[in-house]
Amino acid sequence: MSNGLARASVRFRPASFAGTLIALLLGAAVVVACGALLQTGLTVGVAPQRYAGAPVVVAADQAVKISAKVGRDTETRELTTPERARADAALVSRIAALSGVAAARPDSAFPLPAGAGTPALTGRGYAALGIAGPADKLVEGRAPGANEVVLDADTARAARLAPGASLTLTAPGGTGAYRVSGLAAAQSAGPTAWFADATADRLSGHPGRIDAIAVQPREGVDRAALAAQVRQAVGADAMVFTGDGRGTVEQPAIGEGRTLLMALGGTFGGYATMTAIFVVMSTVALATGQRAREFALLRAIGATPRQIRRTIATEAMLVAPVAGALGILPGLALARWWFDELAARGAVPQGVQLDVGPLPMLAAILTCTLAALTAGFLAARRPARLRPGQALGAAAVEPARPGTVRTVIGLVFAAGGVAAAVFAAALDGMNAANTALGVVMCFMMAVALLGPWVARIAAAVVGTPLRAGGAPGSLAADNTRANARRLASAITPIVLVTAFCGTLLFLQSTISHATGENVRNGITADHVVGSTGPGLPAGTAERAAKVPGVDAAVGVLRTAAVYEHSQQLASATALGVDGDPARLARVLDLGVRGGSLADLGHGDDTVALDVTLADALDAKVGDRVSLRLGDGTPVRPAVVAVYDRGLGFGQVLLPRAAVAGHVTAGYDSQVLVADAPGADRAAVTAALAGLAGPGGTTVTDRAGFVAQSDKMMELNAWANKVMAGVLGGFAAVTAANTLVMTVLDRRREVALLRLAGTTRRQVRGMMRWEALLVAATGLVVGGAIAWIALVPIARGVANSSPYVPPALALPLAAGAVLLCLGATGLPARALLRTRPVELGAARQ
Repeated sequence: MSNGLARASVRFRPASFAGTLIALLLGAAVVVACGALLQTGLTVGVAPQRYAGAPVVVAADQAVKISAKVGRDTETRELTTPERARADAALVSRIAALSGVAAARPDSAFPLPAGAGTPALTGRGYAALGIAGPADKLVEGRAPGANEVVLDADTARAARLAPGASLTLTAPGGTGAYRVSGLAAAQSAGPTAWFADATADRLSGHPGRIDAIAVQPREGVDRAALAAQVRQAVGADAMVFTGDGRGTVEQPAIGEGRTLLMALGGTFGGYATMTAIFVVMSTVALATGQRAREFALLRAIGATPRQIRRTIATEAMLVAPVAGALGILPGLALARWWFDELAARGAVPQGVQLDVGPLPMLAAILTCTLAALTAGFLAARRPARLRPGQALGAAAVEPARPGTVRTVIGLVFAAGGVAAAVFAAALDGMNAANTALGVVMCFMMAVALLGPWVARIAAAVVGTPLRAGGAPGSLAADNTRANARRLASAITPIVLVTAFCGTLLFLQSTISHATGENVRNGITADHVVGSTGPGLPAGTAERAAKVPGVDAAVGVLRTAAVYEHSQQLASATALGVDGDPARLARVLDLGVRGGSLADLGHGDDTVALDVTLADALDAKVGDRVSLRLGDGTPVRPAVVAVYDRGLGFGQVLLPRAAVAGHVTAGYDSQVLVADAPGADRAAVTAALAGLAGPGGTTVTDRAGFVAQSDKMMELNAWANKVMAGVLGGFAAVTAANTLVMTVLDRRREVALLRLAGTTRRQVRGMMRWEALLVAATGLVVGGAIAWIALVPIARGVANSSPYVPPALALPLAAGAVLLCLGATGLPARALLRTRPVELGAARQ
């Protein structure tokens, strides 16, 4: 009987299941999209191109690793290095001496910006020519000498350069004039300049360190034997790669892309999946609760509780898999858009493809089915347990108050949210940020379970003002008080939209506001010298300091440092300071709390820390701190200063000489210049513009300084907006869906009001006031949740209170109000177009 009832319900009353179908479909789409990103992160790989002809490649480990105690077990935790890690060049001779090795070619690449008549090039040592295969070889001229260069033939022809011609090239290690000694054919290298190996080592900016070693076997030595020999020879000094692992060496950004994809697909996917389950269960429970009379009638005619539960289970099995399957294509479209946007922003290396497998699709269908089953069973628990003789009477009246178990669990979640918020207040910024969505989820579960109480409180607070608004307001006040459960089901999605979007968007606005304030107050330089190319080469600050009228010139090289905190690895933005650190105060006011930035240059083993990072490391002036430079090199510098304004500049300040050899490309980002008293500013500006950097030099005043956040911060900002859009859009559609369902379920109520003499205008006014009550309650409760989650993050990250810009808050509030008014007003107008007698007789 149960299966037949379920099929008949779905077949003859499809409108009753439309809301459930929409919620399940959207939930499946979100799960599929996040699952596809997670799967791509787990399986990401790129086939080698440049190293395709070298069966074995040796390179440094591109991850920092630590061992952490978890209970009785020890886990290895790792973080991809912010800069490219490099191996010791001495390994080349060690590998070349092996019996199975025919050739071991060192390979390093460094950018050469476009110059007069030449495009942007990649600089390499001449020993790297031929790594890609026999086709890469010298075709004209001879190998380069000390001040010579070999160009690839295509670039030389395009620039009209031949052997014997001269050109000026800028590298991280300096700028110089070079004679073209020959031309080479290199199909896979792109525009390339090959220098003598000693020259390339100097120009690379990281002498004695190389990117990789391509190893060729002797005749008769297979790949496995060669790899074993090389692995034994290098030991722990480097890693040995074969197969597709060689593609990772070519594109070390794959590790960072893998981390980002796994974070988005895993962490955000986990929250998104929980949200989807939460919303789906709420919608299914509402749809099941609206059929309380139907289940009561079945109980009255003898249906057993088991038959009621089987009917609901069968309905879920009929609707949920179909909705999950329909959500696959939208989910894949969302994943494709998401992935393409990440690739366009450089977060995913070229060549990586979105991995679309069956697991995310199966997970989506299974998740939706289990959520629908669970919600249906919970919603039908009350009508299934009623005695047959009391079923119809009990179903006609809303329970006086929520069940004790539901209330207790809701209070537990509320207490958990408060405890999590208090705990987050004691954490540093990044750890506090990681707890934010957990705090939101705890409070959301509390709101969902305690929703009727929230609705009753809201109705009591606004009841008196509503009654002062005439008949529509009085009707709205009485309805909301008598039907708190129905009101709660409409409030909960609005709370969800406000809490999630508010937390994610206002977190970003707080960081952006604090960064802008720091930059405006911290830049005291009169000029900011930058470059339209990749940056400024070493020595630019020294040349700028010699310009007449300049009092101080300090260069900044942007990089990152890795630190360990609470058995976790994290990265911090860092600046390598070039120039006299005693003059740093002339161009930057970082709000020094202790020590002196003038001591930063007293040896390469000194460091200044932002106060937030210093607190996280429990460090003060005079202490030594354990850090790792951008490429993973461990250092223990002495803290010489602690300052306030790290956000927007850098959390770590180090001498440039300490970091220059440990970055991917050693170009300064800017040079900050202060004029001497009485100097002619226009003359100084013109002279600084003559410092021709790679790609051209730009000179602006302090107002033109742009805080260049590291790539991960920019990606986090974009990811927060996308998360807010996905979760907010999902919750907004579900909120509209829920409101429409609750209005359409009030056919009999509207009919009775019309038959009692209530006018259409009064009914619309009642609905309008109820919608405004739903919007106001959702905004207030959701805003309070967002604020509680944001306070510890704002204090930890920006050392300020959350910043809520009106230009962002007002549209969010207006959107919630318009959503409630539209989702309530449109179905209400549809109901009012039907005659009251026909409406009251309509099938529920």
